[in-house]
Amino acid sequence: MSYQAANPLADDFELELGGAWTAYWLAFLRVVTGWWFFHAGVTKLIENGLAYTYGPTYLKQMTGTALGPLPVLMGEHLGWLIQAMVPLGETLIGLGLMVGALVRLASVFGVFFMALFWIGNAEFGHGLVNSDFMGMLLFMTMIVLATGRYYGLDAIIEKSKLVKRHPKLRYLLG
Repeated sequence: MSYQAANPLADDFELELGGAWTAYWLAFLRVVTGWWFFHAGVTKLIENGLAYTYGPTYLKQMTGTALGPLPVLMGEHLGWLIQAMVPLGETLIGLGLMVGALVRLASVFGVFFMALFWIGNAEFGHGLVNSDFMGMLLFMTMIVLATGRYYGLDAIIEKSKLVKRHPKLRYLLG
């Protein structure tokens, strides 16, 4: 694909996985996804602090979902934890993605959140693919393509002595 008007057959524009345009796009995608979650979490923190009561209520209403009684039990017995963890979790996931730190770890939790939203909302009027499912795919993309390595702090953290001594830590980064 060429962007030169004088020579439309020029090969100067490449979208290789290691190319500059891919790096820009993955960093942009990571930051936008991070802002989406950060904004959702911070808004809940501002409005309710660590007492987001809708979280347990939401889980208690998931009686007829594919997860069976698990979310209902979570809502009934772990409500105090969920009230705090939903806004705090969304904020930290978003912050991690925006700055590019611990992106894979943050994205695993993002997949968990989005899977619960996807199954819990279960209004599949447009099929199985809805906005919750697309959010889950965004987080999976962050995991698979290690987007924190593209203009993120994970690229710097991976060069640290700690990560060089413990290379398995790279699975949390990226």
